[in-house]
Amino acid sequence: MSRITEAVASGSPRERLEQATHAYLTYVRERPLGFAVLLRDAPLQQHSGEMPALMYDLADRVGDVFTEQFHKAGYDPESAPIYAHALVGMVAFVGQWWTEGSNPPSVDTVASHIAALAWMGLRHLPKQPNVLK
Repeated sequence: MSRITEAVASGSPRERLEQATHAYLTYVRERPLGFAVLLRDAPLQQHSGEMPALMYDLADRVGDVFTEQFHKAGYDPESAPIYAHALVGMVAFVGQWWTEGSNPPSVDTVASHIAALAWMGLRHLPKQPNVLK
């Protein structure tokens, strides 16, 4: 948690995104058993039957950064948790794939690709997404 908190503490929003992704994947690489606990095996506390509570805490912290940035950019800050949880879920799922691969790309490569995908989506985020009916 502290690695990611430090990673999002400074830099442009794009830099914060890639730094946080890199910090998370570095943790995954260095401590695969710890990652397994974070993703699958942690005791469920607040959100029974769903992602472990530590991942929710991480998404909440990312949500705090998103809320601040959304407010500055004129977006609805109440929607920030949606994007924070989506981003954490995306990084966690890619992290799982990455740890299980036989010849995975480098942490720098994976982090830059995740950040590029997320940044392009966030950069072009509409102020008010249309609901498809």
